[in-house]
Amino acid sequence: MRLDKYLKESRIIKRRTIANEACDAGRITVNDKVAKASLEVKPGDIIVVTFGNKETKVKVLDTKAPLHKEDAEKMFEYV
Repeated sequence: MRLDKYLKESRIIKRRTIANEACDAGRITVNDKVAKASLEVKPGDIIVVTFGNKETKVKVLDTKAPLHKEDAEKMFEYV
């Protein structure tokens, strides 16, 4: 799944356009490398999202799109 779509589906970032803009600004890294929105994420990847002073670090557990909002929490774990 594309990085921007993953961030939206897992509800780490609320909208896909915001995820796209964050990637373009270099605020998102995957496995310690600045990532583009089109990067394919896979289970085991470590994603770091930086907004201002806040840094969110998560590990990808699943890339299948959730059917319900409650299932989105099962897509990642905080590191």
